[in-house]
Amino acid sequence: MEVRVDPLVCEANGVCEGLAPEVFELDDDDVLHILQPNPPAALADRVRHAVRSCPKAALSVNE
Repeated sequence: MEVRVDPLVCEANGVCEGLAPEVFELDDDDVLHILQPNPPAALADRVRHAVRSCPKAALSVNE
């Protein structure tokens, strides 16, 4: 699994960070960082949920 963000689409709503803070982090400038681009299997369901929950569809997962 590989997680990606499209920075041109992301509006820094923080939904992903709230659902999977081990993987997603917004910095002080509201820039989203992927802390674990290849998260462990234990986080896979939460990451998929975060990707589906992004209000701007700025996140993607490559399985």
